[in-house]
Amino acid sequence: MSVADEVLAIYGPRGEAAYFGERVTIKEHSLQAAWFARVESAPAPLIVAALLHDIGHLLEAVPDDLAGWTTDAHHEEVGARWLAARFGPEVSEPVRLHVPAKRYLCATDADYFRQLSSASVHTLRLQGGPMSAEETRAFELEPHYRAAVRLRRWDDQGKVAGLATPPLEAYLEMLNAAAHAR
Repeated sequence: MSVADEVLAIYGPRGEAAYFGERVTIKEHSLQAAWFARVESAPAPLIVAALLHDIGHLLEAVPDDLAGWTTDAHHEEVGARWLAARFGPEVSEPVRLHVPAKRYLCATDADYFRQLSSASVHTLRLQGGPMSAEETRAFELEPHYRAAVRLRRWDDQGKVAGLATPPLEAYLEMLNAAAHAR
C-alpha cells in the first residue's frame, strides 16, 4: 500500500467529522492549510506537512466535542511519529512543532493571540499557554522551527467555511513523491 493510499484510508472514515469547535471538517481544514501553503509557494515537503499536520487527531480517538477536552491530546506528537516512519524530517518535524509554534507565536507576536479562534484559545490553555522566555529560546534552536511557524499560520488560516480547495486526490502524487521508498 502506498503512502497516498494510507492517507486516503485514514481520511476516509474520520475526515468528514467536524473539526473540533470550528466551522469546517477535519479534511477541509487540512486541505485549506495545504492550499495556503501552495499559495505561498512553499516547498513540496512543507505542503505535505500542512496537509497532514493534524493526522494525529485521526490516528487516535479523541472526544468530538472540544468542551470534553480536559487534557491536551498531543496530536502533534502522534502525527509526527506516524509521519517520521513514512517521510523525512522536513515533513514530520514541522508537524511535531506546530503546537509549540502556536505557544511561541503567542509569546513573540503581540497580535497573534487576538487572531486565534475560540477553539484554538481553549486548546492553547491545555497545551501550556504562551511560552516562557526560556522555552522561546529553546524553540528557536529547533532546526525546523521556522517551517513550523509557517505551518502554524496556515493552520490558523485553514478554518474558512465553504472555501473551495483542490481535493485530497490532488495531493496523492506529491505524497508518494515525498515519502520514503519502501
